[in-house]
Amino acid sequence: MKFKKILRILLNIFFWFFVAGIATLAALILIYGNDLSDYKKLATYAPPVATRLYASDGSLLIEYAEERRVFIDYADMPPQLVNAFIAAEDQNFWTHPGIDVQGIIRAAANNGLRMIGYNTTLSGASTITQQVAKNFFLTSERTISRKIKEAILALRLERAFSKEHILTLYLNQIFLGARAYGVGSAALMYFNKPVNELTLAECAFLASLPKAPNNRDRAVERRNYVLRRMVEEGFITQSQADAAFAEELNINSGFTAQMEEDFQYFAEDVRRQLLNSLGREVLYNQGLYIKTTIVPELQRAASAALARELDAYNADRDEKLQGAIIAMNPHTGRILAMAGGRSFRDSSFNRATQAYRQIGSTIKPFVYLVALERGYTPQTMILDAPIVGWRENDTLWKPENYDKKFLGDVPLRLSLETSRNVPTVRLVEQIGTQNAIAAAQRFGVYPSEMPNMNLSMALGSGETTLEKLVLGYSAFVNGGRAIQPKLVDYIEDRYGRVIGGTPSEIIEWSEDLTPPETVNESEPLSDPQSLYQMVSILQGAVERGTGKQARVPGHTIAGKTGTTNDVKDVWFIGFSKNLIAGVYLGFDTPKPLGRGAGSHMAARVFADFMRTALKDEKNQPFAVPDGLTFMRVNRRSGASAASDPDGMIIQEAFKVGQKPNPAPRKNAPGQSPVVGGVF
Repeated sequence: MKFKKILRILLNIFFWFFVAGIATLAALILIYGNDLSDYKKLATYAPPVATRLYASDGSLLIEYAEERRVFIDYADMPPQLVNAFIAAEDQNFWTHPGIDVQGIIRAAANNGLRMIGYNTTLSGASTITQQVAKNFFLTSERTISRKIKEAILALRLERAFSKEHILTLYLNQIFLGARAYGVGSAALMYFNKPVNELTLAECAFLASLPKAPNNRDRAVERRNYVLRRMVEEGFITQSQADAAFAEELNINSGFTAQMEEDFQYFAEDVRRQLLNSLGREVLYNQGLYIKTTIVPELQRAASAALARELDAYNADRDEKLQGAIIAMNPHTGRILAMAGGRSFRDSSFNRATQAYRQIGSTIKPFVYLVALERGYTPQTMILDAPIVGWRENDTLWKPENYDKKFLGDVPLRLSLETSRNVPTVRLVEQIGTQNAIAAAQRFGVYPSEMPNMNLSMALGSGETTLEKLVLGYSAFVNGGRAIQPKLVDYIEDRYGRVIGGTPSEIIEWSEDLTPPETVNESEPLSDPQSLYQMVSILQGAVERGTGKQARVPGHTIAGKTGTTNDVKDVWFIGFSKNLIAGVYLGFDTPKPLGRGAGSHMAARVFADFMRTALKDEKNQPFAVPDGLTFMRVNRRSGASAASDPDGMIIQEAFKVGQKPNPAPRKNAPGQSPVVGGVF
């Protein structure tokens, strides 16, 4: 009877402890459970995912992310990787309801023994489900209230979701060091491979990271601990573990989609534009697929060509010359290559798109185009003789040619091919300063609003960027269409939906680079006959004028050199039928480049690049519009070859009603041509 009485007392005590426990649990749930976050939203888990930037050939350039993450579905997780995390973090995961009572007792016992001096490992009892609750909804503060909320949420998560879904949440959300969130990103970060290619040893290493994600000093020791735990849980055999123990742990410095430096100026321009149009949250966290226009082979060729010229000049110099190159399709504006300086690491300032510099003689084609539009022929004579007494406001002009010589009457073509200044001044006086400047504005080279529209602006003292200059020259060869630069073909969200541009906008060129259908329906900037006459003159500038350094054997090339006062900035803009490129060289703080420097340096960079860009392409002459007649003329006099056969004879394009110049009068013996003139 005494034993039964004692048993009854114990049962009563146990009952009331149980009741008290239930009451306490109910009270805790009532107190802490009502204001918890809505865990049901995890049913449609869409974590922040890195945005990736790809070149036109599909190669990865870089990824943008505040949290570097690659989402991996549970079905794509290697079993060894899942088992490694379960062995390391939560051995009873598949059986507990969200909290692990055995684990709590074991942790309490171990920690108690450690406190009284026994050599046991300090351990916790948080399950994977509790870690999911904490990572998604709670802070990391070490308080009893947080642990209670964590346990309540874990129990609710287990009732709402399958174990597989909870593991998917955990393995994609957990921080594993070096800005890597989730196993997909960590596999790329540490081993530069997807999760399905990880070895057993690498899986164990990743599973060891949650405890100390940024501490790699004991990487091998921690990996081996996980391998031993996998043996204890029966996930692998001892022989498998031994083989993994022996595997060298080759952790790379961190895969961060570090692209070649050649691509960084372009990628940064893309990033700035998308940050402005899409916003930071979308760009950095929504896992966009961004297909860009850049062509890797052309980008490497452009960067190498620019670097060679800059390195040759900068050898043994303290202050380093800088420069830029940009190449695009003149019909679509798709940028195929861009380098904004010698080294992005040294300076991220993009001299192709951000540097405003005086453009010098590269403005002349726009000035001469006005004359062609007004009925001048490429052989109309302009006087190349000293100008005395030209005053504009308070400025007294005495223009000179680069060679310090005067040639008398010269054809418009020869004047532009050889970039003569004095005839250009006279031409500006004939067509009007305002009209000359308006042409550069019409083609987008100069801004539409300019405070000082004077002669110096018409002669190239105005500032613009290399990109704007290349876009302006593109209209010469694309039928007079104004185009916009295009860096991105299309953008897809994480689900493959197109949210920017469309795949149909990608231009599929035929093997002979036949231009696409018209993609710009705006009014032409000029008439096709005048544009072709200008292209023909610029072709002559490369073949026999100031742009000889830009020649590419076997290919038809047109272009124009440019040099500013005191040779502070040098330019070359040139094009084939379907590719245009521009080069700029100069100091960031403008100053003379020195003896022997000039626009031939920029032309060399252009030719170096174009030789690679066109090496596998067939030559294509520029398209000739209707309404032109070709006649053989003397390049120096502009007269027909029949009436003036001496000297260089060229083919000239004339509009309807135009014809060659009259045969020149022959000077008497010893008589020189007229070389003087006063305005």
